[in-house]
Amino acid sequence: MKKYFVVSLIVVIVAACGNNKSSDYAKADENKAIKTEVPKESAAPDYDPNRGEGKFTKVELGTSLNAAMAAGGEKVYSVKCSGCHKLTGEKLVGPGWTGVSSRHKPEWIMNFITNTDEMITKDPKAQAQLEICLVRMPNQNLSDDDARNLLEFMRKNDGVK
Repeated sequence: MKKYFVVSLIVVIVAACGNNKSSDYAKADENKAIKTEVPKESAAPDYDPNRGEGKFTKVELGTSLNAAMAAGGEKVYSVKCSGCHKLTGEKLVGPGWTGVSSRHKPEWIMNFITNTDEMITKDPKAQAQLEICLVRMPNQNLSDDDARNLLEFMRKNDGVK
C-alpha cells in the first residue's frame, strides 16, 4: 500500500510540474513552426504540371511505334505493372491504361514512372488519381530504358502504329 501511495504521489508531482513546462514548450514550438513555414508557391517555383517532377524535360517520340521498345515495355508491364493496372479503362488497384498516352505528355509519364513519390507529392493530376485509387503507387525502381519502353508499350496499347 505504501508503494502505491509513493508511486501515485510521484505521478501527480511529475504531471503537475510537467504541465506548465510542456505548454510553454508547445507555445515556443508553435511560434517556431510559424516562423519557419515556407509558402507553397515558393516550395516548387519551377514545377511544370505538364512535365511533372523529375529529370525528363523532353522525351522524343517517333511518329510511328517502335515495336522493339514496345515489346520490352510489355515485358516490364507483365512483371511490374499488371498486378495493379489493366490495359483497359477499368480500374484494378491503380487506374486502367487505356488513353494514358493521350491524357498525359510523355515527360509527365516518364517522370511519374521513375519519380512516383515526388509526383504524388507535387502534381495535382497524380494527387487526384491517389484520391480515386486510395493506394500510392510504389516505386518500381525502373531504369530509364525500362520506363521509356513502358511508355512505348502504353502508346501501343493506345493504338499508335
